[in-house]
Amino acid sequence: MNWNGVPVLVTGAAGFIGSHVTELLVRRGARVRPFVRYNSTRNLGWLAHLDPAIQQELDVVAGDLGDAEAVLQAAQGMEVIFHLGAMISIPYSYAHPREVVETNLIGTLNILTAARDLGVRRVIHTSTSEVYGTARFVPIDENHPLQGQSPYSASKIGADKLAESFFCSYELPVVTVRPFNAYGPRQSLRAVIPTILVQALTRDRIQLGDLSTKRDFTYVVDTAAGFVRAAEVDEAVGEVFNIGSGREITIGDLVEEVFSITGRRLPVEQEAKRLRPTRSEVRRLWADSSKAARILGWRPQVDLREGLERTLAWVNDHLDRFPGDNYVV
Repeated sequence: MNWNGVPVLVTGAAGFIGSHVTELLVRRGARVRPFVRYNSTRNLGWLAHLDPAIQQELDVVAGDLGDAEAVLQAAQGMEVIFHLGAMISIPYSYAHPREVVETNLIGTLNILTAARDLGVRRVIHTSTSEVYGTARFVPIDENHPLQGQSPYSASKIGADKLAESFFCSYELPVVTVRPFNAYGPRQSLRAVIPTILVQALTRDRIQLGDLSTKRDFTYVVDTAAGFVRAAEVDEAVGEVFNIGSGREITIGDLVEEVFSITGRRLPVEQEAKRLRPTRSEVRRLWADSSKAARILGWRPQVDLREGLERTLAWVNDHLDRFPGDNYVV
C-alpha cells in the first residue's frame, strides 16, 4: 500500500505505542491527525519528543474519546483510523473500574460509529493480550478463550466484541490487533521493563511484584509495524491478529537479562503493593503469531537482547523523566 497523502486518524497518539505508530505512518508519507486528550498546557505526551520534522507534519486534534461529537469531527475526511486510545493501567482499573470501562468501551463505540457513518476505509482496533487471562494452552492463538481477570481486561474484551459486532452487523472494515507486552523507548514505569532498568541504574535493590509470571515481550518498533500491516492487507478485514515475539520469559529471568546488559547485580525483593489480587494475576502469556505471519507477512525483527539494549540506551538518556520512587500505577 502506498501511504503517500493518505489521511489517517490515530487515537492515543501521544502514548507509548501510539507515538511509534504515528511516527512510522508519517515516515511512510501518510497525513496523520493525532487525536489526543485535551489539557490546558497543550502537553502532547511523546509526540513532543518526535523529530521536529515529523512534528511539523502532524495535524493534532484535542478531545475526549467519550465525546461522540468530538470523535466524529476528528474522523471527518479520514480514510484509516488507528484506535489506540484507552486507559491501560491494570492497577488503576482496580481502583476506578467505571472510568476504565467507560473510556475503553464507550470510546471504542464512538470510534466505530463515526467510522461507520463516515464510510472510513479501514479501522485498526487495539486489543491486548490481557484479554486471554492466564493461558489455558500455549502458545496462545486467536481462538484462545477470553477471560476478564481485571476490570481493564474485561473492558477490552467488551471493546473487542463491539468491533466484531460492527464488522458483522454493518460490514465495517475493522481489524483487531492484539499486542503482547510491547516494550521499548518512550514507555513509562507503569510497565515492568523500564521499571527494572531504571531501578538497576539508580537504586541499590530491585523491587517488583510476582517474579514467577511469564510474559511475551515484543519490541515496540515491531509492534508498530504489525499495526501498519493490518491496515495494508485486504485479507485482514474482520480478523484478529496476535502480535508477539513467540518467546516467553519469567519476570525473574528478565531481571537477570537486565543485570547482564547493565553490568549491575542487585538484591531483588517482592513488594506487596505491586502484587495483583491472586485470581486477577495473569500467570502466563505466550503468543502464537503465526496468523499474522501468514496473512500480514509480519514477523518480529528485534530479539529480546537487542531490544533491551536499545531500551537501556534510551532510558539512560531520559533518567530525569522518571519519578524517584520508581512506582507508577
